[in-house]
Amino acid sequence: MRFDIITLFPELFAPFLASGVTRRAYASDQVAVRLWNPRDHADGNYRRVDDRPFGGGPGMVMMIEPLVRCLAAIRADRAALAEPTPAPVVLFSPIGEVLRHDGVARWAEGPGAILLCGRYEGIDQRFIDTHVDAQISLGDFVLSGGEIAALALLDAVTRLQPGVLNDAGSHQLDSFNPALDGLLDCPHYTRPEHWEPGPDQAPVPVPEVLMSGHHAHIERWRREQSLRITAQHRPELIQAARAAGRLSRSDEAVLARLG
Repeated sequence: MRFDIITLFPELFAPFLASGVTRRAYASDQVAVRLWNPRDHADGNYRRVDDRPFGGGPGMVMMIEPLVRCLAAIRADRAALAEPTPAPVVLFSPIGEVLRHDGVARWAEGPGAILLCGRYEGIDQRFIDTHVDAQISLGDFVLSGGEIAALALLDAVTRLQPGVLNDAGSHQLDSFNPALDGLLDCPHYTRPEHWEPGPDQAPVPVPEVLMSGHHAHIERWRREQSLRITAQHRPELIQAARAAGRLSRSDEAVLARLG
């Protein structure tokens, strides 16, 4: 799997690619990442990549020609590796599909993509119309550039690759995963068994069921907590799970008790 990232700030990616559990995938090229700066494909001594928008208005717009040349260089580099099909070009944009778990899972099963990180007021629409295959949004807010969104997609996709996480099955119990029926994950606890918040405050214990060693009781508690948290914070996920037939009679009984 290979991701080519078009960015005016490739230095933002260096610490991310060398840190955390996913770094092993990048170091081994299990998930290959190539960084491309449009300035390297711009004209003139100043390597200009932006200009004022036609029609006036604030800010600057990324120019089409450096982006076209940069994309051509990426295509040539991929073709040299006998890429079977051209990689899709992905732009992070407010009009894109909001990124959710099922979308991440689709990208995780593919060969990768070319990720375009916009800056300034945006990108010349002619490049988008001609070359962009998909647009993705992280939500209803605006970032100063597409780099953070690219990092989010890259991390989410990489951690789903085989062997990246220490426990191969741990991501299957993440929030939103089909293995949890799309619900939120339950609370988690570790040492100490009794935490003392401070003087004159009662110790806060770990829930007793988690110390019982009774696996069936523990799994039931975790499911009930998942239902409780989801109903409290993301009730639309309960509705979606119910509509998909993923809730059992015992699940519905728990929800009924919760009111």
